Amino acid sequence: MYLLGIDIGTTATKVILIDTEGCLLAETERPVALRSPQPGWAEEDAEEWWANVCAAIPACLQAAQVKAEDVAAVGVSGMTPALVLLDAQGRVVRPSIQQNDARAVNEIEKFRNKTDEEDILQRTGSAITQQSIGPKLLWLRRHEPETMAQAVRVMGSYDFIAHRLTGAFSIERNWALESGLFDLHKEDWDDELLTLSTISRSWLAVPRWPAEIVGQVTKEAAAVTGLKRGTPVAAGSADHVASAFSAGLKAEGDLLVKLGGAGDILYCVAEPVIDARLFLDYHVIPNLYLVNGCMAASGSIIKWFRSAFAPEADYAELDAEAAALPPGAEGLVLLPYFLGEKTPLHDPLARGTVVGLTLSHTRAHLFRAILEGIGYGFYHHLEVLAERGLRAWRARVTNGGARSMLWKRITADVLGLPLEQIARHPGSSLGAAFVAGMGVGAFQGWEEIERYIQIEGVVEPNPVNHARYREFFHLYQTIYQALKDVYPRLASLA
Repeated sequence: MYLLGIDIGTTATKVILIDTEGCLLAETERPVALRSPQPGWAEEDAEEWWANVCAAIPACLQAAQVKAEDVAAVGVSGMTPALVLLDAQGRVVRPSIQQNDARAVNEIEKFRNKTDEEDILQRTGSAITQQSIGPKLLWLRRHEPETMAQAVRVMGSYDFIAHRLTGAFSIERNWALESGLFDLHKEDWDDELLTLSTISRSWLAVPRWPAEIVGQVTKEAAAVTGLKRGTPVAAGSADHVASAFSAGLKAEGDLLVKLGGAGDILYCVAEPVIDARLFLDYHVIPNLYLVNGCMAASGSIIKWFRSAFAPEADYAELDAEAAALPPGAEGLVLLPYFLGEKTPLHDPLARGTVVGLTLSHTRAHLFRAILEGIGYGFYHHLEVLAERGLRAWRARVTNGGARSMLWKRITADVLGLPLEQIARHPGSSLGAAFVAGMGVGAFQGWEEIERYIQIEGVVEPNPVNHARYREFFHLYQTIYQALKDVYPRLASLA
């Protein structure tokens, strides 16, 4: 039995094909352009996602030499909570507003002023932040009334692909939870917050569990994707949740560090942990939750640096240059707030900052400072977890950055944790495929994910480096505190 997994990622659309015996048969991907037309903005073209899916599925099936009629189910994961708007004909009315978009600063304040923030936090499990969907809808109502006049549906990235595949409207529960519009305790949309967001329930579908089958591939979708008409499609999962599950996070105390375009850190718990500095998600496994942090920019900073300052160099060359330098990049500290910052600061006006530059510093110093600055951002989350009495019993590392030994080593040293790396881990797309398999009865239990997980090595932290990085981390925090009131003035001038 074969299962197809699709991941709508920040930098690429990925498709994989697995069997039910633990084998990954083929994977393909197509690049995606992240656009930032104004400071703090982050947008993508949902039609580009769909075009990528239509191209990647046939390529994946062909690479595996598997016929479409042998695919038992399809699952989709994606960035959360990206904002996609459709009109009455199902057309995309504007580019998606990504989860790390920081434009709705004034609207966030309006939300906060019109509500009891602590009450909202306890009801929804989420603080009112740059990730919240409500303020973004208010921003659109104010700045793009013509867009809102056309819109009749709101959904996320992977919900949009599921809709294109099946024609059905669905929203997976983690998009609902992270949107800030969903009552965690009533397990329903919050009417007060919908009203404040200037939309009605009709704009939103009933939230579905990840493994629920939401529809079947339509004749039209079959014609452009190469899938068989009638193939079941599951509701899917938020990308970070699917990735955490497929990395083996299934017990309290398990930790995952994702070195992707955005930086995610996830911690598995048996009971909801509500903290304004962090996000809370449903695990794909019933009765488990994931406390998570998401840094607005991580790998995307590395990509930006190479494009802007070292287009002739590959990442291996940049790694080699930076690896020759000592921890601390000879006195450079970088704050990775290039798109503002989500957790744990929730400061959309924060900006990327480099402190300590001298004429002796080179691109290698800057590159190493980027890797270390991202590490400090992850470590900040560990400190928040420690305040709640939560410690990691096992830590794993995944995503594209895990292919860089230098980035893994720096991350392990900054965190002071051994990092287990999973061999050939495809990430969220594997989780999406497995979830679809659960939806059609291809697996008997969630523990069968272990068939697909092989640990290829452990990066041990250097205690001397960790102690040095702790000193730099305190400087990192001091720099932010010193500049946090400057950032809004910079933004207003920009």
